[in-house]
Amino acid sequence: MTTILPFLQEPSVQERYSGEKDDRTPSPTLNEQKPPLGIPVDNVGGGLWGRLKRSYVDLDSIATQPSVFDDPTTCEVYRPPPQYENAHKFDPDARWTWREEKKLVRKIDWRVMLWAGVMFFALDLDRNNISQANTDNFLPDLGMTTNDYNLGNSLFRIAFLIAELPSQLVSKRVGPDVWIPFQMVVWSIVALSQFWLSGRASFLLTRFLLGFLQGGFIPDVVLYLSYFYTKTELPIRLAFFWVSNYIAVIVSAFLATGILKLDGFRGRAGWRYLFLIEGVGTLLVGICSFLMLPPGPTQTKAWFRPKGWFTEREEVILVNRILRDDPSKSDMHNRQGLSVGAIWKALQDWRMWPIYILGLTHMMPVGPPQNYLTLSLRHLGFNTTQSNLLTIPSSVLGLLMLLFCAYLSEIINSRVFATIILQLWALPLLVALYTFNAQTSQWVYYAVVTLITGFPYVHPIQVGWASRNSYSVRTRTVSASVYNMFVQAGAVAYANIYRTKDAPLYKNGNRALLGICSMNIVLYIGTYFFYKSINKRRDRIWSAWSKEQQQEYLETTRDEGNQRLDFRFAY
Repeated sequence: MTTILPFLQEPSVQERYSGEKDDRTPSPTLNEQKPPLGIPVDNVGGGLWGRLKRSYVDLDSIATQPSVFDDPTTCEVYRPPPQYENAHKFDPDARWTWREEKKLVRKIDWRVMLWAGVMFFALDLDRNNISQANTDNFLPDLGMTTNDYNLGNSLFRIAFLIAELPSQLVSKRVGPDVWIPFQMVVWSIVALSQFWLSGRASFLLTRFLLGFLQGGFIPDVVLYLSYFYTKTELPIRLAFFWVSNYIAVIVSAFLATGILKLDGFRGRAGWRYLFLIEGVGTLLVGICSFLMLPPGPTQTKAWFRPKGWFTEREEVILVNRILRDDPSKSDMHNRQGLSVGAIWKALQDWRMWPIYILGLTHMMPVGPPQNYLTLSLRHLGFNTTQSNLLTIPSSVLGLLMLLFCAYLSEIINSRVFATIILQLWALPLLVALYTFNAQTSQWVYYAVVTLITGFPYVHPIQVGWASRNSYSVRTRTVSASVYNMFVQAGAVAYANIYRTKDAPLYKNGNRALLGICSMNIVLYIGTYFFYKSINKRRDRIWSAWSKEQQQEYLETTRDEGNQRLDFRFAY
């Protein structure tokens, strides 16, 4: 259930050293003059046992993995073009040890991944602090109702959706290292300007602007991280990337508890200072990001960083390990834009549509209870401080479940089984929520809602899933935006499921959530068999060809990305 290349499968460990060949799966003839390769990690075994064995590998043994670059013929087919920004570091003969690779990956985690988490933390402060503002009479102060609040959330999501693809196109043209910090600086100015909100119109305007300016940030960062990590490393890093989302929720609850104490200072409401102070914090992060994001692995030197982040040796390892894992990453320069035709072609890729549909619907069963958590707590009689602090347990639970699902996805090597967990988690809890009435204890209600909002957050897994199944840089750039557009479209839909006339128990809304959750379970099962059938068909075609036919296909095919018969979908 992973991306595989049948014609490139290496012989087993026994075959490698005995010289015996397995005629069932053709493999390339390695150039005997080249330095030896490391044992393929896939041959160590899959699942948890394989992971444990790989963790005890000899650190001084060769880590370089077999790839298309080990065969002289296929090496020329996949050789990076001269315009690729890292082409000067490509070396098919390069070899390195596990000790070197692990040290390099740790350095990337500290230099690149950590700051990506800091930026996402800043995004979530500005995106979600309206929830804390709601505990401080935000709506009454501006003369608004929950329907106005729903409309503001919908406008935010719509603008976020509209900006996704244009933002990716700009990012691909000017580079995410320039575009991401620019986005942050501009949206933080809008965020802090909410200090001066005067009513419904200004509230709706700022929500729309925030959504438009923040749209595209996440796929931009995902694309940027793919420059540094392999396809097996990226999903776990994305999980930790989204951990900053939960950390932001937890930290913002404590920040709000303190900042909202400023209520009445100089005649201003506490929620105004909340927007101002957190907006200034994001502005500082945005300015620092201009200095913290190099254009790429071999472009880390700058006037303020004359030695760069990586040594010459580390740059060679970084570039070649990435290309051996996914040769398609050299398809485009990191400052190369996309044509309208390329965008349209990527949108027509029906093989990606099941993941897009799941992006649209997967959060709907838990979205409304999450959006209304602080308002629900106020309706239950908790004060401002209590309402903010009572959101922390669900955030901690969600953080733990996020990491659990991310690791489960890699251990069992199945995206569907690791993501359907969200629906199976939500279904019984939604049934319980639907049965509640006015006599239900506020603590029982709180316990169930906390479990619902502490759901297994599978969005990072699905983002990595979409990236892996795209296979080419062109498709990956568009698919990341399209997937997020579907996610935002789903958020627009579920932002209007809970209506004012249905308050406070939202019986009609919860009945709708039950139906959607049941539908999602069917969609996930259908997606599993969809990708399995495509892979099975390609296996049948490929195995029927001779070695010569397979080689001819590699040299002459016009198929691109996931259309190639040597590509297998993850599911």
